Amino acid sequence: MSGDVHDLVVAGSGIAGLSAAVYAARADLDPLVLEGDEPGGQLTLTTDVENYLGFPDGVGGMELVQRGKEQAEQFGARFQHGRITAASLDDRPFELSLSNGDTIHTRALVVATGASARWVGAENEAELMGYGLSTCATCDGAFHRGDDVLVVGGGDSAMEEALFLAKFADSVTVVHRRENLRASEIMADRARDHEKIEFRWNTELEAVHGSPADGVTGATLVSHPDGYPRETPDSVDTERETVDIGGVFYAVGHTPNTKFLDGTGVERDDAGYVFTRTDDDGRPTARTTVDGVFAAGDVADPRYRQAITSAGTGSMAALDAESFLETTETADPTSPTP
Repeated sequence: MSGDVHDLVVAGSGIAGLSAAVYAARADLDPLVLEGDEPGGQLTLTTDVENYLGFPDGVGGMELVQRGKEQAEQFGARFQHGRITAASLDDRPFELSLSNGDTIHTRALVVATGASARWVGAENEAELMGYGLSTCATCDGAFHRGDDVLVVGGGDSAMEEALFLAKFADSVTVVHRRENLRASEIMADRARDHEKIEFRWNTELEAVHGSPADGVTGATLVSHPDGYPRETPDSVDTERETVDIGGVFYAVGHTPNTKFLDGTGVERDDAGYVFTRTDDDGRPTARTTVDGVFAAGDVADPRYRQAITSAGTGSMAALDAESFLETTETADPTSPTP
């Protein structure tokens, strides 16, 4: 494959990447999609998606991803396992080094590598993620009508999650490992003043209980008067309590998967999210600060992080890439010597 020069490579196979692949394939760009270490992205951790347009009865996250892949393949997109470990974007065609040792070249690149939600390392979290344990209240909150739920975190995201969940749950308990929130004062006050929201200070989640069949049924909380109780598990002052709850939501942040862009000139914020540019009229685009590189989905979106918005920006990236390739002088079709 190192002998080819692709018109377009799409890095990532979540909803943003698949949407980009569909649009690019229909434009005869013959896109190559690099699936990454976790094909399908974050949506594969969601058992039911009820807010994606066109599925009034809901659809499984894995099913939605699989349908998107089949649709992209139907129009001619090709898929390859692997992720980009390093990128040379100073000259075109771009040179991409993959985790499997391959090197590929492309005239344009769509970065749709997503952002990975941070987990807390609680017992059983891998088994129960997507079965009552979630990283997205907007996605899964409506499944917890009448439940008592936990939110783990202490920043603005945690307060937003708690306030959203309070619309559905009977009670929301914010579990925070310190006694001071990182959230802004206005967000903290809104959560503190809400009648359904309580706080467990100097407390951490140690274990989640339940099963994929029954969902989350409880949790073990560990607390210490000085905070960070999991760092002092054997202290005489460390206490454990098992509570009955119907859901747990992690709100401890996301990490955009953009390490491979280090040193490339693609501008990112302090957290690693890719900045996209506006056009001459100030309207948003999917273009980055490197010509020929475009970004879509959660990798450039620390705010919404929804499947539907990812699909929209994926189509934008493909359309912008198509326009870029049409207006750029065609490069020699023979790949340079790696």
